[in-house]
Amino acid sequence: MASEDLVRLLDAKACTGCKLQDADLTFADLRDAQLAKAQLQRANLSRARLDGADLRGANLSHTTLMGATLRGADLRGAQLNGADLRESDLSGALVDPEGLASTHWTGAVGITAESSSYAAMHNAGVEAAQRGQLMQAEDFFNKALTKKPDAAITWLARGIIRSEQAQLEPAQRDLLYAAQLFEGEGDPKLAKDIRQAVERQQKAAKGQAGNGWGSQILSGAAGLFQQLAPLAVKFFAPVPF
Repeated sequence: MASEDLVRLLDAKACTGCKLQDADLTFADLRDAQLAKAQLQRANLSRARLDGADLRGANLSHTTLMGATLRGADLRGAQLNGADLRESDLSGALVDPEGLASTHWTGAVGITAESSSYAAMHNAGVEAAQRGQLMQAEDFFNKALTKKPDAAITWLARGIIRSEQAQLEPAQRDLLYAAQLFEGEGDPKLAKDIRQAVERQQKAAKGQAGNGWGSQILSGAAGLFQQLAPLAVKFFAPVPF
């Protein structure tokens, strides 16, 4: 039955409810394919072309979709637990709210704040920052904050990233707001450390142009690293899902 379903899919690009568990569909051209309610658990769809595909209600649990194109695909109601969507393109895809929260999508394009969780967005920002992709990191932190506007750690992280990009005033606002939130959470010491860092760097920034000061916090320049070790630890530690 599985082999018959596979032949039908590749021949007609229409196989609603097909049983395709563990199928090897690497590089398959399945644009606009009708795959609603298809059983695709553990299938290998790496680099497959699924643009416009109807995958409503399909079971894609632990399916490999690494590098696949899913532009405009309909994934509403699909089971995506453990799916590998790294480096895929989901631009314009229809996805349930937080439908991608339990998937792996590092390097994917088209991930929206609505489609994933706060933790996934924040952690993706941390990973991008560690790779030196500062603009991408800021974008992920922006999305994380739309999910959880009172997340002190994300305000802190975005402040650091913005300072690395010499966005001094926005960075200061982020860090001072993070300090306010940490204070409200019962961490006055960290709040004080952040405020002191901002004050010191405001003074250090006078007469300097374009260099930013977040790198000083993270590199230990001006003796701040030891003082702000808790800040750096919080920034680099991923938040739990």
